[in-house]
Amino acid sequence: MAVPSSKRRKLSHSPSPVADDDASIASGNQVEDIEEDDMSQDDDAEDADVGADDMDEDEDESEEEEEVQEKVVKAKDNKAQKAKSNKSQASSLEASSAAYTGGTFKSNMFKLQVDQMLQNIRPRQGKREATAAEALHKLKKQMDAIPNREPLPLLEAERDMIKKSKVAIPFPEPRPAHDVKYKLAYEKPQNINVVGSFPLKLSLRDRQAPLSIDMLVTMPKSLFQEKDYLNHRYFYKRAFYLACIAAGLKSSLKDFVFQFVNFRNNPLHPVLLVQPKESTSENNWRINIIPGIPEGTFSNSKLLPSKNCVRPAQSGDDDQAQDLPATPFYNASIQSDSHITSYLKLLHGSSTSCEGYTDACMLGRVWLRQRGLASESNKGGFGNFEFAATMANLLRTGAGSGKPVLSSGYSSYQLFKATLQYLAVKDLAKEPALLDAAGLSVTSENGQPVLYDGPRGQNLLYKMTSWSYQHLRAEARTTLKMLGDNLFDQFDAAFILRSDNVLTRYDMAVRVPCSALTATVSEDRQVLERYAKMYKVFSQGLGDRATHVTIHSPEQESWGLGSARPNMERKGDLLIAVNLDSANASRAVDHGPAAEQKKEAAAFRQFWGEKAELRRFRDGSILESLVWAANSEMPILQQIITFLLYRHFGQDAAASAVFSGDESSRLIKQSNGLAAFQPLMEAFKTLESDIRGMDDLPLTIRSILAADSQLRYSSVEPPLSSHRQMKRPADVVLQFEGSGRWPDDLVAIQRTKIAFLLKIGELFESSSEGVTSRIGLENEGEEILNQAFLDVIYPTGFSFRIRIHHDREQTLVERILKSQSAAPSEKETAAIALATYKRVFIKSPAHTQALQKLCTRYPVLSPTVRLLKKWFSEHLLSNHFSEEVIELFAINTFTRPWPYNTPSSPQAAFLRTLTFLSRFDWRADPLIVDLGGDLNADNVAAATTRFEAWRKLDPALNRVVLFVASSNDVEGTTWTDGTPAKVVCGRMTALAKAATAEVEAKSLALDVETLFVSPLADYDFVIHLNPAYTSNKSKVASGKYKNLAIAEETDAELVDYTPTDAYFHELQTVYGQSLALFYGGAGSTTIAGLWSPVTAARAWKVNLSYSTVPVKKGEEVIAELNKSAVLAEMARLGGELVKKVEANR
Repeated sequence: MAVPSSKRRKLSHSPSPVADDDASIASGNQVEDIEEDDMSQDDDAEDADVGADDMDEDEDESEEEEEVQEKVVKAKDNKAQKAKSNKSQASSLEASSAAYTGGTFKSNMFKLQVDQMLQNIRPRQGKREATAAEALHKLKKQMDAIPNREPLPLLEAERDMIKKSKVAIPFPEPRPAHDVKYKLAYEKPQNINVVGSFPLKLSLRDRQAPLSIDMLVTMPKSLFQEKDYLNHRYFYKRAFYLACIAAGLKSSLKDFVFQFVNFRNNPLHPVLLVQPKESTSENNWRINIIPGIPEGTFSNSKLLPSKNCVRPAQSGDDDQAQDLPATPFYNASIQSDSHITSYLKLLHGSSTSCEGYTDACMLGRVWLRQRGLASESNKGGFGNFEFAATMANLLRTGAGSGKPVLSSGYSSYQLFKATLQYLAVKDLAKEPALLDAAGLSVTSENGQPVLYDGPRGQNLLYKMTSWSYQHLRAEARTTLKMLGDNLFDQFDAAFILRSDNVLTRYDMAVRVPCSALTATVSEDRQVLERYAKMYKVFSQGLGDRATHVTIHSPEQESWGLGSARPNMERKGDLLIAVNLDSANASRAVDHGPAAEQKKEAAAFRQFWGEKAELRRFRDGSILESLVWAANSEMPILQQIITFLLYRHFGQDAAASAVFSGDESSRLIKQSNGLAAFQPLMEAFKTLESDIRGMDDLPLTIRSILAADSQLRYSSVEPPLSSHRQMKRPADVVLQFEGSGRWPDDLVAIQRTKIAFLLKIGELFESSSEGVTSRIGLENEGEEILNQAFLDVIYPTGFSFRIRIHHDREQTLVERILKSQSAAPSEKETAAIALATYKRVFIKSPAHTQALQKLCTRYPVLSPTVRLLKKWFSEHLLSNHFSEEVIELFAINTFTRPWPYNTPSSPQAAFLRTLTFLSRFDWRADPLIVDLGGDLNADNVAAATTRFEAWRKLDPALNRVVLFVASSNDVEGTTWTDGTPAKVVCGRMTALAKAATAEVEAKSLALDVETLFVSPLADYDFVIHLNPAYTSNKSKVASGKYKNLAIAEETDAELVDYTPTDAYFHELQTVYGQSLALFYGGAGSTTIAGLWSPVTAARAWKVNLSYSTVPVKKGEEVIAELNKSAVLAEMARLGGELVKKVEANR
């Protein structure tokens, strides 16, 4: 709906200076911002090396935390004071700004980003454009000089063209019969014009992609007869005319390479592709010579989408043709040749009458390219021209009332967004839109959309299929959702990020060689019919398992002038890409119609064949059913698609199908959802029931909360996956009801907790048969921190670690921090105690509860988190990143999925998360994650304020490198205070970028396992561990009796005992000041390290904190790190745990 003129604002974008500029938006092979920050890459390189600041930190944590709090409070106070003292000035400024944007852009920042992007992508006149213009003049001059050809019978004309000019006429299929009555002739063009985006200055400036220019050659109307629109006669004459042009140019212009190519992948529209022989930056262009016809050559009424124009010989009569199926694609292909100039005028008129139109088209072009959409039929059939023509028509008119849908007073952003809204909301497949076509009735065939341009008699969407149209609408809806996000800036998601890679865009993909499909194809239209059949089969076969199915046909190649048109339908692979509904994708049994529904049951059996069977269910119903093998090595979806290919397209198609999208499932055990964790969840319920049933406890239980990755479905190894007993107990937080009987002293509270735990342990062992309990101590030497925990081990193998939460502790610790008399060391200890208290007793249970809910809402979140943790582990980063941070990385992919929709396969979600990590600028941006849909503007503002305060306090990033907040935790440093260091974050970013580049380069040929292989040569040394100790198992001699091995696996003393972990922690304690260690956690076979810069050669002195050797350098004796001795000592500490130590430098 158009806004009132009084409220509309026109925006003028200043024209760019005429210059040759290589700046451009992210190209087809890039996944990066328009302007990549050079410093960002430099910082990554710097972060790949250990800096002295990273390794030698001595910060007063309590003072820093207080300074952060003060900065946060000051920031809020300053904002309030400024708002009050400068109220009139601020009001004036805001009014001016609002008047300027006036609702025409999402925000001022968004407008600035759009303006900057438009400035970078507008076409500019440079050397490349000058050489292309020179080539256009040469081509026009030569085409004007091509002599006429007398009318010849088809066979003679074809033979003459091959013999004299060595040019094969690019006839479409079916080829014309040799005995046709009409003749082929050539006359000089009626006119020659440059059309398309080049003269309208709508093309994007991109120095990497060739400059594409369309050159229209209008054939004289005298060459055609009234009935030439029937049975391909027009296209045969068009092909001959094109061959004549090719022959004339080929003989005289030797500096160019001439080839035929199907324009926009339309087999009815071959064009002449002209490219320079020399490949230089100045010659990076291509010209398409397109034959066209004058308007009115054929009547619009004869070429309506509902008409049939391809008829058998006995059905040439219009009355007899009414019973034949319509040929909308064929008809529109003729119409498009006759209205090229008309659309050029329409688009030019829109750009002059609407100031924002040109820039809106540029926004649309960027949006389409980032999503892989184009005018080519194999890329959706909706590209730059369709977007511009749709917008131009909506500015002029509208369906129904005829009033314009868009207002000429809209800004470029408003026009862009309103066009997307029209595409997203209006279902043109169900309700065709007829623009300026009063009294005309046009229906949709097979779900094809219809946007009928009445004055030109053209369906603008004729190249679209039902699946590409649904894909376009889905992309439009997704973009509108992200642009409606008021919490975060979604400019990058809308215009910068690429989302066209099959592995990240879709949940599953299947490649089938075209040569393996059994159906023979003799005509071009049969190829489209085959694709339509495949779409129908897979849509019906997958049912509610899939939210969207799309078919990607292979790219059609150009061919030489003297060659026959290649058999496209037998080359390349056909790609079936699927987006899944994760709630239904893994269902093992499908229910069909009831037995009494005879017609529906017969159709069901006809479709599924021998796979359909009649089954009786518990509710008494008898239904046609399909049963798939749930425990098969082949996933259920793969079983279904293989069967559909075999049933409907032949054995060769089924046997040669290559599946992508589920390869990562073999990298983690029991990767299908939450089932592997259910036994532990049931055991936790038992634990809770047992504790609440203890009558002899002096206080009532308030809550028993899970606080462990195993209890939030996110541990890499499922509980009891390969053992008879959990090797690591699951953390649990127990809280009693409030009572005045608790002591009011921190040390005494810790002692009271121990007494409670001892009592609970006694009650467990006395009331529950087979349960073992044991008290453990922690934080020794820090009396005000939690001192003890209770391990409870059930005979079933499940074990839990219970800690007691008393909320009075926080008040007492904060009292110390505020005390004027407390010593600095006492305050430092109190600051550590407060952070630990919040993390263990408040944040961890809240995080666990949130992730539990999210894992039930998003079934593939659990395997995604586990895959991501596996990736961090394989790259030896696990010791630097807490599990919660890695989980938040993965959650962000689901709760803020832009530019995609929420993923429904673990692999797609994992790859999208890596893409995010490769782009995440952790130096300049906080990560704020929505954990349940309750994130609000206040949360974002609070987290952002704290982030800015930390960056001002710690600009060198010595203490807080990653700032990761959530709707449950706006502090942002709960999981990242002190770790990871800059060097580690730089390593993470570099690895994520390398993985993303591999995904982009390999696409469907990607071997996912290669993403989990870490380059060990980057480290200074690598300790290879003995495999006998690296899988949470103690060393078992090969000759040990089985019963003894079983007894050892169930030994309660081995719970929470991993030799390699203990070895790593000892190395960290002994050598942590002189090197940085990298370890993947339990199961990792290597420990790698980097020498710290503090160990660099220096003047000799006593009491250095690491092993040194004196080296004489000139007259001076310096101390160098004794690397060989340190490595030998590490090997000695490890004993038989260490297989070998490898020094790289």
